[in-house]
Amino acid sequence: QVQLVESGGGLVQPGGSLRLSCAASTNIFSIYTMGWYHQAPGKQRDLVASITSGGSTNYADSVKGRFTISRDNAKKTVYLQMNSLKPEDTAVYYCNARHVFRGYEDWGQGTQVTVSS
Repeated sequence: QVQLVESGGGLVQPGGSLRLSCAASTNIFSIYTMGWYHQAPGKQRDLVASITSGGSTNYADSVKGRFTISRDNAKKTVYLQMNSLKPEDTAVYYCNARHVFRGYEDWGQGTQVTVSS
C-alpha cells in the first residue's frame, strides 16, 4: 500500500492559480505512474492529468494549456500546477498511484479546489 497525501487546495478566483502537491510514502516511487483526478458532486471521477515514470504526460482536453503535471522522484512528490482556473474546475482533486508492472492502485484523501468570485 502506498500512502498518498494531497495538499495545496483552496479557494481561488477565476483566472487564478494553485499548485497541488501529492507526497508518496513508497520507496519505489519511480515505478509508479502518477495521476490527478477530480470529482465534482454528483459526477464521476475523471482523469485530469497523468505522468509516467519516464516523464510522459497526458491531459484531459479541458485542461490542456492550463495545467501542468510534474514529478520529483527524489522527493517522491507529484505536482499539478493549475493556471487560468475556471469555475468548472471546482472539484475534489485526488492523487492516484498505479504500479507500472503489477497494476496496484492507491488513492489519496483528496483536496478541495473551489474557483469562485
